[in-house]
Formats: sequence, C-alpha cells, structure tokens
Amino acid sequence: MVVGFGTITLRLDECHGLKEKRKIIKSIVSRSKNGFNAAVAEVDFNDIHQRAKIGFALVGNDRRTINSQIDKLFEFIYRMALAEIIDTETEIINI
Repeated sequence: MVVGFGTITLRLDECHGLKEKRKIIKSIVSRSKNGFNAAVAEVDFNDIHQRAKIGFALVGNDRRTINSQIDKLFEFIYRMALAEIIDTETEIINI
C-alpha cells in the first residue's frame, strides 16, 4: 500500500472576511474530494482570512500513480484560480 499526503498553502488576496474565505476553501475542498477521491480538509490558518492551508491524503497500490495524482491535484487547484498556491509539501510512503 502506498500513501501520499501533504499540504498546500494558499494566499487569498481578494478575501476581506472569513465568510468569503470559507466559501472559497469549501469549494476547493469539495471539488478536490470529488475529483480525486482524496481526503481533503483545511488544516491551518483557520482565523486568517487571506491565508489557508489544505491537507490531503491519497491511498493506492502504485507509487507512480499516487505521485501523478498529487501532481494533478496541484494542477487542478491551480487551474481553479480561486487562490494562489504559495507553498506545497508532499510525502509518499510505502506501508
């Protein structure tokens, strides 16, 4: 079994309140969950309206497939153009 997990740090320059931020993050999280069958959640910067950190995890049986899915997830979030990706961290482990 192979597990790929990590975080994506986002900048939301156009957000002027937590309600607006949560709407954007909820959209990113739900669309990522549905599109990639991944566990995705906001994990940090909950009370800062211009930053967000999203954590994710993917499970599979092939390291290359998981790595490819992570790359596609990053590209998917980038193409949504709802927030700027300012940092990513990933790790892939064999169990």
